[in-house]
Amino acid sequence: MNALNGARILVTRPERQAGNLCSLIEQQHGVAVAFPTIDIVAANDRDRIAATLAHLHRFQWLVFISANAVNFALLANGGKIDQFRGMRIAAIGRATARALDAAGLKADLVPEHGSDSEALLATPPMQSVAGRRILIVRGAGGLEKLGQELKQRGADVDTLDVYRRVIPSVDPAPVLDLLRQDRLDLITATSGEALQNLLIMLGENNRSLALAIPLVVVSDRIRQIAENSGFGRIFVTDSPSDTAILEKIIIWATGEKSGRTE
Repeated sequence: MNALNGARILVTRPERQAGNLCSLIEQQHGVAVAFPTIDIVAANDRDRIAATLAHLHRFQWLVFISANAVNFALLANGGKIDQFRGMRIAAIGRATARALDAAGLKADLVPEHGSDSEALLATPPMQSVAGRRILIVRGAGGLEKLGQELKQRGADVDTLDVYRRVIPSVDPAPVLDLLRQDRLDLITATSGEALQNLLIMLGENNRSLALAIPLVVVSDRIRQIAENSGFGRIFVTDSPSDTAILEKIIIWATGEKSGRTE
């Protein structure tokens, strides 16, 4: 199936995470335009990270919020996984669980459905956390809902920010040329911050051009951010996976772009 028929799709994932989605788009005869609007770098507070990782035995649960949380926690620990062994580990979704597997660690808890705070909070082990000490490993500025809800359930919750998100130094000129020539067909965004950074990087003078383009996002929360920003045609995927994003791109390409409705 060559459903995309040369459509130009803007991929805003971080540079090191964009390859698979770009490949999937190109396999369907689309043109993947890689334009990372977010970069993932190590958090600044290395002393606190090291001290916390040295005393993981104090916690009954480690909760990893993303694959990046896994990878940067291990990076901060010099790649060693010994002190993570024997800990009860929760992954917020399957992508995070796969990152743990790749590192030689096993997630004891992964939601069967969903890849967000709500899905993890709905699992039976997270229903009975009174008196438990829980460490949430995440990126700086992460959503507070998970920690707040676990505290309300009686847990003693700490957070460890092992990475942070920054706007990358990327030349926007090629993307601006596509925008101004009306040759960019669709935008994908996998986080609200990536979407907001995109508008910043393109500049206020080009904002209306970007807002006129259909957009694929991976959650209702990002959809709301997109609506508040002024996007009008928004498609929400069933999950944050690359295959789910591709499926929604194909729905757009075979529906709206071809003149049919979804």
